[in-house]
Parts: sequence; C-alpha cells; structure tokens
Amino acid sequence: MSVARTRLPEVVVTGLGATTPLGGDAPATWEGIVAGRSAARALTEPWAEALPVRIAARAAVEPDTVLDRTRARRLDRAARFALVAAEEAWRDAGFRGPAGDHGQPPAERVGVVMGSGIGGVGALLRAQEQLRTGRERAISPYTVPMVMVNGAAGAVSLALNARAAALSPAGACAAGAEAVAAGLDMIRLGRADVVAVGGSEAVIGPLTLTAFASMHAVSRRNDDPAGASRPYDKQRDGFVLGEGAAVLVLESAEHARARGARVHCVLAGAGVSADAHHMVRPEPDGLGLASALRKALADAGLTPADVKHVSAHATSTPQGDIAESRALNHVLGESGYAVSAVKSAAGHLIGGSGALGALAAVLSLRDRTAPPVANLADQDDAITLDVVRIVPRALPAGDLAALSNAAGFGGHNVVLAFRS
Repeated sequence: MSVARTRLPEVVVTGLGATTPLGGDAPATWEGIVAGRSAARALTEPWAEALPVRIAARAAVEPDTVLDRTRARRLDRAARFALVAAEEAWRDAGFRGPAGDHGQPPAERVGVVMGSGIGGVGALLRAQEQLRTGRERAISPYTVPMVMVNGAAGAVSLALNARAAALSPAGACAAGAEAVAAGLDMIRLGRADVVAVGGSEAVIGPLTLTAFASMHAVSRRNDDPAGASRPYDKQRDGFVLGEGAAVLVLESAEHARARGARVHCVLAGAGVSADAHHMVRPEPDGLGLASALRKALADAGLTPADVKHVSAHATSTPQGDIAESRALNHVLGESGYAVSAVKSAAGHLIGGSGALGALAAVLSLRDRTAPPVANLADQDDAITLDVVRIVPRALPAGDLAALSNAAGFGGHNVVLAFRS
C-alpha cells in the first residue's frame, strides 16, 4: 500500500553570522570571499619554527575582544567563535533578546545545532601542559565542558535561551553541514520554529598541524601562504588549516511570515550519505557524494537544470577535488552551473567549513554572485567543472538554486539545497 507523502513545512534562512579568517562578521567574510582574498599567513609563534607546515588562516578578529571576559574564560576558543557567530546571526534574524523574552519566540520552540569536528582540543592540551609542569592548581574548573564536543552547542543554547534542543553533530569536516540538515529536520518535524545551526573549530597548533602534515593533507607552501590553498589547480598539495565559525538561523516560513521577518532564501532540502570506503580517502569516483547530491535534489524538488551555483567542498587535496568533481559530473553534468570554493580564501575551518560553505551559498543567491576560486592558475585536466576564476560571476535572474557540498573523514557526505 502506498502512502502519500505529507507536505513538509517550508524552511527559510532569516539570519547569518560568521567570524572567520576573512573577517569578524558575515559581511566582512563575504566581502573577502567575493574578492578571492586569501587569509593564509605564516605562523610566527616560536612553537611553529620546527614544524613541517608553518602556515595557517587565523581568525581576523579575536573572540576575546568581542565577548566579555567572564563569558570568554569559561569557554574553549571554538565555543567562543560559535557564540560570536550565533549572536550575530540571531540579531540578523531580527531578534532583540533571548528566546522567551517579551516579543521573542518561546524558548521551548527555539533550538540549537552546532557541529564541531574536533571540539575543545585546545583546552585539553593546555590543561595537560599545566598538569605536566606541576601547575595543577591552574587547571580551570571549566576544563571538562571546554573539552566536550558539545561545548559550543551548550554555550549557544544558554546565550539564546534555546530549550527545544541543543544538538552537536561531530561528522568531521561535514559537521557544520550536518548541523544545517538537522535543523531543517527539526523544523519540518514540528520540534521547533526557529533553530540556530552552524559549526565552529579552533585547532591551529603544533599537534594538529603536524598530524595533518603527516597524512599529507595540508599544503607545505611555507614560502607562499597566500597561494597555498589552490582548489582544482594542477599544483595543489593540500588545504590550509583555518579557524572560526559560521551560523545560520533557520525558521519555518509560516513563523517568519507571521513576524514579518526578512528572508535571505529558502533551505529547500538536504541529502546525506556515507562512502563506507576509507577512513580518510574519499571514494575515488565520488559515488557517495553523488548519492547525497541526488537525495538533496529529490528532497528539494529540484532538477539538475535548476542548479546554477555550487559552493563546493573543494579542500585543495589532490584526491578530494577530483572525487567531488566526478560526483558533480555524475549528477549535474559538466556545465550549466558555476562552481566556487570558499576554502581557497578562508582556509579550511574543519567542523565550521560546511556551515561557512552554506552561508556562502545563501549569499550567492541573495546577491546573485558566484565568488571566484583563489589561486587557480592552471586547472587540473581531470576536473571538467565550470569553475569561477579571477573575478566573481553574475548569476542569472529569476528562480534559481544553489547547492553546498560537505564531506568529512569517516566518509560523511552532506549536500544542502537552497533556492531563491
């Protein structure tokens, strides 16, 4: 017996927030992305001198300069980034106080989903060093919540007084996109009217850089930081590690209309899959990501012809870029849509990258602009995509859709579908 599918509530994006290597808020970050300006820099700390990789993309604005001292000292750096971005997104959505306050949505109808790939490893390593050097008394009583992967979700939930749920996906570099997909489901299932979703990460340090270098995942262009992240280029040799957070406020269209909210775009659908191929290498033909792409299109009620822009995962690794290219070829074909790659400018925010890619997709629809891929001098012959180069490209008028891809170690794939 067939069962008719219940019509799902429409979900819209009403708020955006970010703090990244390109800027301390969403407008500054978007400006850097559209300009194709690389945020990668040489590391000048003494601990970096002997490392094989001595470049990274540090946050443009320190979160401690935005948050008050009492709140900041109780949070790991990743959670601080999440809080800064979430509070910006909340304001951008038009809310003027925490949930439950006069004129704000009920706390029980507001949720939070914040992803992180690694969590508070900075706090863990700092506490370990204090213990090793006999400074046990210096270890913060907040160390355990700082270290927890759900620390960012908890901090944002407290700040917004969000009581519907506080979830924390941990799907590596897909965690931020997983958060957006989970928020979409929460609203569709009637568990919340408003959900702050996103991802954050802050793991620039000797251990992580050395570990990524040992697996040949990060670029070793120590003499050319700004040119190191080069997705799709024949000379690409890995990503540039970044830090920061991006957050979107999702809302049921009905709820947004009722309060007269400005809408950036529609979050039309999501697709998820798993490669089940290798812990760190993507399935070479992109079959897992292709599955997520097809699911996202079906969920959103879109056809490949509707898609005019793709905010690609595009880490600048030799294998990953080709696998994603093949996935897009399988599902969308080789042309008809412009491809951008925000990691070429912002670096790789790990658990925050999927949320930043989603934010870029939203703004590309709002501004009808596909950003250029930085440092793409000689496109790999194996990559037949229509990649935006040198300058931004105008997107067509009328109704159109954009996709945002994310993939993570462990074989996680997430594709988000947005439409104007």
